[in-house]
Amino acid sequence: MAELVHPARALWWLFEPVHAVTYFAPESRAAFEAAGLRGSWRGYFAGRAAPMGPVDAPPVIAAFFSFAPGMVGRALPDVWSRATPQAVLQARLTGAAAALERLLEHVEPAQVELAAGLLERAAGRLDVGGRVLAAANAALPRPGNPFARLWQATTVMREHRGDGHVAALVAAGLDGCEALVVRCSLDVRREELQPFRGWTDEEWDAATERLAERGWLADRGAITESGRIRHRALESATDLAAARVWEGYPRAELDRLAAALKPISVLCRSELPAVNPIGLPATAA
Repeated sequence: MAELVHPARALWWLFEPVHAVTYFAPESRAAFEAAGLRGSWRGYFAGRAAPMGPVDAPPVIAAFFSFAPGMVGRALPDVWSRATPQAVLQARLTGAAAALERLLEHVEPAQVELAAGLLERAAGRLDVGGRVLAAANAALPRPGNPFARLWQATTVMREHRGDGHVAALVAAGLDGCEALVVRCSLDVRREELQPFRGWTDEEWDAATERLAERGWLADRGAITESGRIRHRALESATDLAAARVWEGYPRAELDRLAAALKPISVLCRSELPAVNPIGLPATAA
């Protein structure tokens, strides 16, 4: 029997690949490089942090959560000496829109407009209290290009869910490295995640020991039944925190949104690696 999936998570599976082209598409990399940000990590940290302005490392360490502080500190505030936040915002929007225009070449323009409009409506209903990245992105001006509109709306939605997920992790008593170790005990190999978040072997092993002491993991790093229960609880908390925006939505409108997004999401998913560090399941499409 297939596992029941919370509607908020199912919708995230649809809009996350659209946002994630900014991390993997060549158009996005080229746009960041043209703005003066050579190296993929400069573009990543500047692109996600730019809506908050020229911030230093500490707020970004807090908001991004699962990245090692040293990795963030190597990028910030150095990136702002290379490109202003306004230039970075323009670069990320230009690159993402170009990537979507390529990927959605054979999608009817009306469908792109429909998906963008429905997601913008949802994003406009979000309560961003306590959600720093969602609030910063929601405050940005609405683009005119339909591909840029679609990307920006998905970005607000995914950062809103991500902020709620960080809150759920904190409430579960996990720090950033511990959260990744738990994830690797479930469905991702350590070598496919640890290098992308910057934690040293010593930090990773210490996090594993702490989790074993608290009953999340067995001595060899395998997740315990108690750990599985606690992980399901924090994922349910993430879904619940993301679900409020959909309350009161007519079923027909939710179906319209899912139908408009599904083919777009599948095309965008083809741009992403099957095993990825953003938490998207390989079978989500």
